[in-house]
Formats: sequence, C-alpha cells, structure tokens
Amino acid sequence: MIKETALGKSISKCLCLLECGTPIADLLIRLWVANVFWKSGLTKIANIDTTMYLFQYEYAVPIIPFELAAYMAIAAELTLPLMLAFGLGARFAAGALFVFNIVAVISYPTLNAAGIVQHQVWGIMLLVPFFRGPGVISIDHFIRKRLLGG
Repeated sequence: MIKETALGKSISKCLCLLECGTPIADLLIRLWVANVFWKSGLTKIANIDTTMYLFQYEYAVPIIPFELAAYMAIAAELTLPLMLAFGLGARFAAGALFVFNIVAVISYPTLNAAGIVQHQVWGIMLLVPFFRGPGVISIDHFIRKRLLGG
C-alpha cells in the first residue's frame, strides 16, 4: 500500500487516472483493429472480380477452392470486425481474426516487410481482447453483468 504522503497521494491519483482510461483503451484497440479488417472486407465485395482473380492467381490459399476461400474471407472480414467492435463474442472474434491474419500472411507470398510488420501489429492488437476480454464498454460485459449477474 502506498504511504499517505504527498508523493503517495500523487502516485495514487496517477494510478487512478490510468485505471479510468483502461475501458477507453480497450475500446480503441477493438475499434482500430476491427476497422482494418472491415475496410478489407468492403474492398473485397466492391471489387468481387478482382477478389476472385487474387484468390485464384495471387494468394496461395491451401486445401480449399479459391472461390470458397474468397467468400469465407469476405464473410469473416464483414462479420468478425463487427462482433469485435461491439464487443459481442469479442474473444471469439479476436481469436478468429488472429488466425485469419496468420493465414493471410502465409497465403500471400509476395507480402513485403512493411506488410508483415502491419500484420504483426494487428496480431498483437487482437491478442489484447482475446486474453483480457473486450472490457467494460462492450455487449459481452453488459450481458455478463446485467443478465448473468456476474
């Protein structure tokens, strides 16, 4: 416990301010990374012919047909970011986007160093809600606290 001195009180106030900012930081991380994937999904549906071309000739998606991979990517990039942004099933959404992000890096052999770094940053950002949960500004928190009493 921090002693009741002027320095101790100042440290306590600073720690309190930092704690008060945690819910906002949790929300901003979720919104930032969700926005990246959401925009990518919008780009894919806006240019479906280009998307199909890229999945057929550029991306090395293993095992499944390129058409299925393209539609799965579109579905993932348009649903999972919304779940993450609103904090509804946020741990699932963060984990699924984390795996999706890894698959994207593996499947795109000509990704440059800057692109790899971007994907690494997004991956780290996705680990925050995956391990910590979405925070108090989320539907998950509302459900847990209000409806389940926990």
